[in-house]
Amino acid sequence: MSTRITKQPSVMRKEPRQARSRATVETIVQAGARILSDEGWAGFTTNRIAELAGVSIGSLYQYFPDKLSLVDAIRHRHLDDSITVMREVRADGLSPGKFAAELVRAVVAAHSIYPGLHRVLLDEAPSSEVYRNPSSEFEIEYLSYYANAVATYRKRQPNAADHVAARVLSDAIDGVIHNAARRGAIDDPAVQKELVRLVTLYLGEPN
Repeated sequence: MSTRITKQPSVMRKEPRQARSRATVETIVQAGARILSDEGWAGFTTNRIAELAGVSIGSLYQYFPDKLSLVDAIRHRHLDDSITVMREVRADGLSPGKFAAELVRAVVAAHSIYPGLHRVLLDEAPSSEVYRNPSSEFEIEYLSYYANAVATYRKRQPNAADHVAARVLSDAIDGVIHNAARRGAIDDPAVQKELVRLVTLYLGEPN
């Protein structure tokens, strides 16, 4: 299991401001994500990351003071990617079945960029309690997305019951996707089909 740390997430040593420095940071983050996905926490060393990114170790440390700060950046990127694809799938105008199918496709796609990454982030890499903060901007937007979807199909404005349903629905989707990633079955069409069926039935359209 991943190690929990209670301190605030490590921060970047400095923020990239020029296009070239932003590109360098992006390359480092992508290299780190690939190594976590392919080699796990044991293979996640700054020397290995710098080598894959094609930058000097000094350039890496110029932006990231340690491995934890880079893991934070990778975790932030994964959350950003997840919420970005969800924003593109709205319940308005879609049947529950169509919405479920498009949502599952989008979430699977976000988790398939580096298929092994989420398993390592969940089970191996150190993490901070900050990422479990129910009042974080991500959690508020994430759960509001599901509450709005539930309310859409209940033909009303979101209320307290819809927010409870949002937690149930989001946990169900997260559980299936994350465990599929752990098992190397993220691209299994049978799993995706059953997840679409589960979401569709929950939202109220018989399959």
